Amino acid sequence: MAQREARLRVPGDFGLALQQARMSRGLSQAELARQIGVSQSAVSEMGNGSGTIYLRRLLELARLSGLEFHATWSDDAPSR
Repeated sequence: MAQREARLRVPGDFGLALQQARMSRGLSQAELARQIGVSQSAVSEMGNGSGTIYLRRLLELARLSGLEFHATWSDDAPSR
């Protein structure tokens, strides 16, 4: 099982990590959207790094305070 990690500094980093982690678990945008109760287009926007103002502010607060966000996921899809 390969572990992947990404440092999240800007919404695009978050979007790419989300997209890669979703795909590594064998989930489509529609499946993920259904599981969390949002539209497929909302998942698409997040995956494209179209961060909301809240995500941008959160990442800016982290940068200014010296806090770092990291995402970690495995490449192995779980059995369903």
